[in-house]
Amino acid sequence: MGRPTIADIARAAGVSKGAVSFALNGRPGVSEQTRSRILRVAEEMNWRPHSAARALGGSRVGAVGLVLARPARTVGVEPFFAQLLSGLQAEFSARSTALQLLVVEDTVAEIEIYRRWVSEHRVDGFVLVDLQVRDPRIEVLEELGTPTVVLGGPGRHGSLPSVWADDREAMLSIVEYLAALGHRRIAHLAGLPAFQHTQRRIRALRDAARRLGLSETLSLPTDFSDAQGAAATRTLLARRERPTAIIYDSDVMAVAGLGVAGEMGVAVPGELSIVSFDDSLLARIVHPPLTALSRDTFALGEQVARTLLAVLDDPAAAVDLKTPTPRLTVRESTAGPRG
Repeated sequence: MGRPTIADIARAAGVSKGAVSFALNGRPGVSEQTRSRILRVAEEMNWRPHSAARALGGSRVGAVGLVLARPARTVGVEPFFAQLLSGLQAEFSARSTALQLLVVEDTVAEIEIYRRWVSEHRVDGFVLVDLQVRDPRIEVLEELGTPTVVLGGPGRHGSLPSVWADDREAMLSIVEYLAALGHRRIAHLAGLPAFQHTQRRIRALRDAARRLGLSETLSLPTDFSDAQGAAATRTLLARRERPTAIIYDSDVMAVAGLGVAGEMGVAVPGELSIVSFDDSLLARIVHPPLTALSRDTFALGEQVARTLLAVLDDPAAAVDLKTPTPRLTVRESTAGPRG
């Protein structure tokens, strides 16, 4: 049997299609007795509203979209995204809202998905992550007019509201700590250079180098994967004047770098200090456990979801929200450089 329609329900209940529409949409025009009968028949027929029809009628479809233009392999092993998604879904589920997730190959494909999902009335709104330098997605989402909350900032996201933490301040806290330990050669294994948060961290390191009198700083872009993290670490440690500290933009890369240091006979923290920009269980169970920037990523996901739900309820609630800057948790992977 195909999907039951309003006409099917009307025939089974012995009423007009108009009466069925009134009853299913909670509108006046039918008696309570008739409404109850129609709802009972609809339930027995396992009827569910068609998302497109419901959207055209001005109702919500009960889903929000998140599209990730990242290598699927890196998303699958990244604890940050696992915690973020868990927090998002926990808050959305409390409001009977589904999180529709899709991983795509690039930004062009991501934009195509936004256009398609809006035209098909598949979602009520979007969560936008990985804010880019001169991000082409902002103009598209503003044009589509679908409520969207950006994870990231500050600024450069048009009229879209955002939830953000200060990446610059977080990076400065790491560099200042390492400089206080006596490190003067600091490397940074950064993420994708197109991302705004990657550029903010790179600039923060460069600015701190001048202020703190560091002799050498270097930022190398990666795709956040363990493979590229390991390869870049191997290159850095093979140099004649190798860094005495490395900052990693993800704990997956930091753990891979720790493994490379062991492979090459470089003692951590005696000869090399390691700091991760993310703090997950992964960073805490390795030996030595990693010094890292800590924040409640699950709670961050919940906050993003609450912000989007508030905008869906009232567009006037669209404001930027700054969350606490991640704090540095010092563990055994950092110490002053030898000599």
